[in-house]
Amino acid sequence: MRRDCAVTAELLSQGWTVIRFWESDIRKDLAGCVETTLRVLSGKIKPDVMSVAPQKTFAEFFAGIGLLRMGLERQGWSVAFANDVDERKREMYDAHFGDADEHFKLGDIHDLSAKDVPTVTLATASFPCNDLSLAGSRNGLRGEQSSAFWGFVRILDEMKRRRPPIVLIENVTGFLTSHGGDDFKEALLALNGLGYRVDAFILDAARFTPQSRQRLFVVGVLREKSSPPEAQPLDGDELRPAALAQFISSHPEINWDIRALPAPPVTATRLEEILEDLPDDAPEWWSAERADYLLNQMSPRHRETAERMIAGSKWRYGAVFRRVRQGKSMAELRTDGIAGCLRTPRGGSGRQILFKAGKGKFFARLFTPRECARLMGADDYKISAPANQALFGFGDAVCVPVIEWIAEYYLDPMVNELIRGRPLRGARR
Repeated sequence: MRRDCAVTAELLSQGWTVIRFWESDIRKDLAGCVETTLRVLSGKIKPDVMSVAPQKTFAEFFAGIGLLRMGLERQGWSVAFANDVDERKREMYDAHFGDADEHFKLGDIHDLSAKDVPTVTLATASFPCNDLSLAGSRNGLRGEQSSAFWGFVRILDEMKRRRPPIVLIENVTGFLTSHGGDDFKEALLALNGLGYRVDAFILDAARFTPQSRQRLFVVGVLREKSSPPEAQPLDGDELRPAALAQFISSHPEINWDIRALPAPPVTATRLEEILEDLPDDAPEWWSAERADYLLNQMSPRHRETAERMIAGSKWRYGAVFRRVRQGKSMAELRTDGIAGCLRTPRGGSGRQILFKAGKGKFFARLFTPRECARLMGADDYKISAPANQALFGFGDAVCVPVIEWIAEYYLDPMVNELIRGRPLRGARR
């Protein structure tokens, strides 16, 4: 698929008009393929926006530190535009990629003009989750932060005939239930109104890295209203669990394009494998008093688990989150080899703690920026920002191999479908 797109894009760049037919198309309807070709040659069928599809270019809105870009680039996609409102995230983005001045526009999406956005194959939007998250305000798409989604919709609307053939949206699973599902429904109908048929699925980063991080994804594809795709049966599975399958089934007014997808992989990587090898006297480790305070914050059940770890003959590792339970700050220990979901450390909260215990001892510290990068599948990310800034950047990002999987099993096949039997025209020379 990647080779076919590359060849097609090269021909288009040289000014050719290209029509791609599958061998099965020719075997099934040779006369129809010939007729389509003749109609294109006669000018009766004109190329449309799909001519940009084989270029596999994308505009990333709410780009953050660029992890979505990393995932797409691993599957041969090329960034053409990026936007984010956070100057510190742009700093991290540029420190890693080194090309922000070429295509990164800093600013509020509500102030962005469609004229600033080039014609691309794909537009992505990982818009703020603050008002959708179960841990947030739950103000929904009208909230101060998550209302940025409507800025994205406005830009798509204003692009008119240049509208990207595909859009990819990412957010927390709380999006599905925000305001009883009304926010999710409103968002999908807005995409329908722009000509996009939509699909939705949930992926957990734990399938790819040792981090529990469920996220809801929506793919929108420009489709002719007269040719709806064949519906896929929904029984409820990992990608479309019962709540999502029920939502899809109970909203026939939404123009769906549900695709069959393979089961995601199962990673064998465990938490201890991504840890930096810091000596016990490294400054990152907390003082004995602070570590003891953490231990005393654990409930009896979690404290019992910690004591067993301490009494063990070898080092074991767990991840700790502080949560407020019945008005009291409690430390909850996870020891299944998977870290909890990385979060942005706003107001001192959300910082995940590493607990190391064994041989009669125990230690505690925050996860390092490099460890957070590894949990996000961005092992080689260049980190030069201060620790808090880096933790914020990674906690507000997407898991790289998750995006890579979506590109391989969803976006790339979709591009090939969109250009199948359709006239594509490159720029005239």
